[in-house]
Amino acid sequence: MPATLRSIRIRNLALVEQLDWELATGFNVVTGETGAGKSIVIGALKLILGDRADKSVIRTGAEQCSVEALFQIQDVDRINSLLADQGIDSCEGDELLIRRVLTASGTNRQFINGCQTTLAFLKQVGDGLVDLHGPHDHQSLLSKEYQLQLVDAFAGNEALFRKYAESYDRLGRTGKELEDLEAATAAGNLDLWRHQLTEIRAAELVPGERSELESHFAVAANGRRILELTGASLALISESDTSILTQLGELVRLFRELEKIDSRMAEFVESHERATVELEELERSLVSYQQRVDLDPAALQRMEDRLNLLQDLRRKYGREEDELLRLADELEIRLSKAERRDTLLEELRGQIEAIRKEVLSLGAQLTKDRSKAGVRLAKSIREHLQDLGFAHATFEVTWETVLQPVRTGLDVVEFLFSPNPGEPLKPLRAIASSGEISRVMLAIKTALAQQDLIGLLVFDEIDANVGGEIAGTVGRKMRTLGESRQVVAITHMPQVAARASAHFFVSKEFSDGRTRTFLKEVRGDARLQELARMLGGKTASALEHARTLLRDGGQGS
Repeated sequence: MPATLRSIRIRNLALVEQLDWELATGFNVVTGETGAGKSIVIGALKLILGDRADKSVIRTGAEQCSVEALFQIQDVDRINSLLADQGIDSCEGDELLIRRVLTASGTNRQFINGCQTTLAFLKQVGDGLVDLHGPHDHQSLLSKEYQLQLVDAFAGNEALFRKYAESYDRLGRTGKELEDLEAATAAGNLDLWRHQLTEIRAAELVPGERSELESHFAVAANGRRILELTGASLALISESDTSILTQLGELVRLFRELEKIDSRMAEFVESHERATVELEELERSLVSYQQRVDLDPAALQRMEDRLNLLQDLRRKYGREEDELLRLADELEIRLSKAERRDTLLEELRGQIEAIRKEVLSLGAQLTKDRSKAGVRLAKSIREHLQDLGFAHATFEVTWETVLQPVRTGLDVVEFLFSPNPGEPLKPLRAIASSGEISRVMLAIKTALAQQDLIGLLVFDEIDANVGGEIAGTVGRKMRTLGESRQVVAITHMPQVAARASAHFFVSKEFSDGRTRTFLKEVRGDARLQELARMLGGKTASALEHARTLLRDGGQGS
């Protein structure tokens, strides 16, 4: 089974103060009286899927609301790769955790595996996890691209399509290489590249040279002033009768006289000796520094000329020495290719022609397989539509050939539907009735039960405006879907609810001046009582009818 929703936790959303929902893996149904808050469950799912929302959904008096959903993922590697591209932590085991938080101040944050992300990326992830069917909701099946994926899945075209897509991508890369070579090797470019390469190589660059040379030049340009200052410094230290070292000699004589009187003065003598050693080391360093100062005007001019050259190259190319050396290497490669331009162009054109033939051949095979699969898929969907009350409906899978290959193949596929005789076939997105579109979706999902790519199907009142017999069929088909994926249905029809693997009841209570919505699983007698309520009342006949529905649904008595 693909991804499933294990649990959802809601805090301070609309009438819900706190709600923790643990879902079954198969067919889950949610029932309750009108106005009890079933729509809040759908609203919470929409938040998890990346729908926009504002602070109006926050429970009155609360500072924020949050929804947290824990998914169990089958294709963990694919999800982790998607997350890694966004810098988001990988799933722990097979668990994916999504959380939305809305605050009264208007901030809206979303997290995947504890890492904050964008609403757009959350929607991208959510679209691959949940297919939600209801008025104006997530309906991936309305997309031509997704319809094409389903036809390929039904046809078993995964390997063939992957091979086609790889060839198509290779065609694009080779074509781009040809365009770049044709544009880049124009005569003007060749002359420019040769000039640039000659200029950079002639400079005999060394990485980091400019910054080091600037430091040396600053010293050399101020050589005379440096000699004056260092000479004066040395005079103060040691080269005069009143130098610091001379004064320190007199100072140590006084300390030693004092030490004869008070032995504690030994500490002062030691401090004096350390100071003298450090001052002598300073003197030696100054002498060494002074000797390195070069007052040769010719050397200074050479240094200035070299620095000007390096600065000119930096301004011209906007690069440091190490980057200029890399540019020179690149220029050599470009020129080498340019010298072989005609040969390379001929080779690339030959490769493109061969790859194009491969793309067209694989695309033609895809078209052939899709055509056959489309006929079989349409037939299966029509049969399911008849079960769902569309006795005379027409459903077709149509396609048209594109002028140029695209990454999805040589065709554009679209599902067309007409609910009544004499009415023209229309795209699914043109179906006005939410009840009709939901039942069409159920027929398609049932036909594709083993091939569908999304693990959780959510149907919001799919059984609206249908009779009991059709509702029973809806329930059976949802239960069948629940054998291969997870299904959640919001329903008013007991014939649907009785078929569910797990039945959840939404209620509304008023206490302490506040209204609160609750959700709990109903089993045994509690479930029987809820089905009886849905049938019109907890009378003896309603209870017996409820028992019959449960037996027919395989839920015992």
